[in-house]
Amino acid sequence: MLALASHGACMAPNAVVTIEKKSETRHVNSLCHATQIRKSASINGSIAMIYDMPLSASFPELSALDVFASVIKHGSFGKAAKAHNIAQPSVTSRMRNLERQLGVTLFDRGPNGSTPTPEGVVVSGWADAILLAAHELEAGLVALKAEQAGKLRIAASYTIAEYLLPGWLSRFTREHPEDTISLDVENSTHVLDQLRRGEADLGFIETPLETPEMNELVVAHDQLVTVVPPNHPWAKRRSIDMSELADTPLVMREQGSGTREALEQALVEAGHSPPASVLELGSTSAVRSAVLNGQSPTVISRLAVADQITLGHLHEVRVKNLKIERNLRAVWPSGKPLAKLASSLLGELT
Repeated sequence: MLALASHGACMAPNAVVTIEKKSETRHVNSLCHATQIRKSASINGSIAMIYDMPLSASFPELSALDVFASVIKHGSFGKAAKAHNIAQPSVTSRMRNLERQLGVTLFDRGPNGSTPTPEGVVVSGWADAILLAAHELEAGLVALKAEQAGKLRIAASYTIAEYLLPGWLSRFTREHPEDTISLDVENSTHVLDQLRRGEADLGFIETPLETPEMNELVVAHDQLVTVVPPNHPWAKRRSIDMSELADTPLVMREQGSGTREALEQALVEAGHSPPASVLELGSTSAVRSAVLNGQSPTVISRLAVADQITLGHLHEVRVKNLKIERNLRAVWPSGKPLAKLASSLLGELT
């Protein structure tokens, strides 16, 4: 028996396949050899065009490869059909057509379902690379069209979108009156998702960046403060213990919010459990309004409540040994050039 995992360069990620038949081993080895030839075609940092002839008329369509990848990912024809919103017989038909086009058997079919053959696993790895390139092409074309049209697509977390970006963009649009800027407001987690999908050119988040797939630039600073309405019992006290804050239900943002993550991390690092929420809301301004009109405390960006604290509409509570300061970041995908308008905006912010 031969462990195909030893041919790591031509395998799908984390795939380990054992082949018992020598004929199958020779067949898969030939496929791996073709991959090695393609990958070795680098001359002076450029990829040599080995195949300068048109693709065969029998080369499968991207849509068929997309469905094939879903079958591998989900482990069944039925789940793949649901993911693509098509009927299961349609998936079965497409996979049979794909096998005829490629000239290899991709699945072993039995009473307990279909499992990928060793050749199917190898083809899956290549299909993933093709689909990744297709998604990058699609996202790149969208970005290119937006740039040609003078459009900058921004995704920003709530605190930044509500209290910083209006001023930044007002100044920027005066210098770029013919360009168009769109702003999508999400929590920090969803901002990163939009950047990964190519739906935004530039993002602004409140959370620390922990992925090499994104570039970042610190553009501002913020501090989280505990506030209560003036008639709350804490308003009459000089300070409270961190444990009391952790044990008190708070008005909070939703899961995925940078503000909530920063508070929970600070309390956990100090040995406390994250606080319960008496009310969860989807924006910073909604949280502020709920505290102004209610009786519960919150921990919120100073940017959002500075005026209310000055006017006496909210009271800032000192929490012993708790100081949450954070950097606010601009982020964009690494490995691809930053859009010209995005680069111009960042140049004005730094």
